Amino acid sequence: MKINSLCVYCGARSKVAAPYRRAAENLGLALGSRGITLVYGGGNVGLMGICADAALSVGGRVVGVIPEHLKDIEVGHTGLSALHTTPDMHSRKAKMFELSDAFVMLPGGLGTLDEIFEIITWKQIGLHGKPVVVLNAEGYWQPFLDLVDWTIAQGFATAETRDLFMTAETVEDVFTLLEGASETHMDPRTKLF
Repeated sequence: MKINSLCVYCGARSKVAAPYRRAAENLGLALGSRGITLVYGGGNVGLMGICADAALSVGGRVVGVIPEHLKDIEVGHTGLSALHTTPDMHSRKAKMFELSDAFVMLPGGLGTLDEIFEIITWKQIGLHGKPVVVLNAEGYWQPFLDLVDWTIAQGFATAETRDLFMTAETVEDVFTLLEGASETHMDPRTKLF
């Protein structure tokens, strides 16, 4: 499948370790140089701003989606190719989904976890079959991966749950995985219980 737009979920906090900032910058540069539209939360702070600025610096197309109440908090980016303002978080996530062919999770906090869990859950219950990649930069998401494995081991999820997303260790791995990806739909009747 051809990926024309990639939704990136990531943190909005600025005081984070340099390797995570580098991962965001490298992902933005890679998206821009490949002509893949970056779809993200629309902020100009933290990894969000770094990723967007990197993509823009090489002529990439960047589309932000920000809810009205976060426009000031996340400092809505004014230099984007397009910035959609939504009335609330639910509309934001739906718009990001609509605009994206695939999803990648960079390091982030609770908001990032909320976004990735929702997109994985939507895939689990058959609402979409788009590729989802967890970028485990510097092992940041290892506890998340362990938690998924724990839910499987305890019987609250099936082994197929791990098929709902792919794991990359580097930015290049993300694109290798996406190049080989296809839309995959799970049948919730056979995979949930």
